[in-house]
Amino acid sequence: MSEEVVVVVAGGEAPPAESARAVPAGAPVVAADRGVDHAHALGLDVDLVIGDFDSATPTAVTQAEEAGARVERHPEEKDATDLELALDAALELSPKRILVLAGPGRRLDHLVSALLLLGSARYAGVEVDAVVGDARVHVIRGSRALDGELGELVSLLALHGPAEGIRTEGLAYPLAGETLEAGSSRGVSNRFTGEAAHVDVERGVLLAVRPGPETEEAP
Repeated sequence: MSEEVVVVVAGGEAPPAESARAVPAGAPVVAADRGVDHAHALGLDVDLVIGDFDSATPTAVTQAEEAGARVERHPEEKDATDLELALDAALELSPKRILVLAGPGRRLDHLVSALLLLGSARYAGVEVDAVVGDARVHVIRGSRALDGELGELVSLLALHGPAEGIRTEGLAYPLAGETLEAGSSRGVSNRFTGEAAHVDVERGVLLAVRPGPETEEAP
């Protein structure tokens, strides 16, 4: 049975409380380790808890299990993060879209790994979005429509190689059939010119990052 949307709640720091508003009613929820604590704090019912359980509280795990959630335990020494295990489990439900809820994170390596993971080729058949602290992240393959606000920042970053044939509408600095190379900063700090934008990519994958409330810009 396929699902319209599957929600993955990451471990680490807690997602913002308002991220629960992005969860469609009735969507299955997969919690990655401590994500079970975060899911309960957001008022979400959990269907699966997965990970090595080095950070989830035993109370939260027991509460989820007693409510009917399946618990899948993995060894602490493993070849995938808890988030990757959770994303793979979500993919097995054959969703049209995966929505990840995560906190801003204090470990840069975990954050970079998670963002690269979202654009992995094995999730190419589903739409992938994430709430990461105050930021919103969208994986773009083919064509995506983005809802935003007038003047809102959005950065387009190529993942895992060049993104070719990029065309945009509704952004202050348009691209017209151009290429962004992985590692290039050219797509950083674009802006919405209205409340919607459209991005097409002929080949490759883009990460659209909407960082949220503006702070002092980095160099």
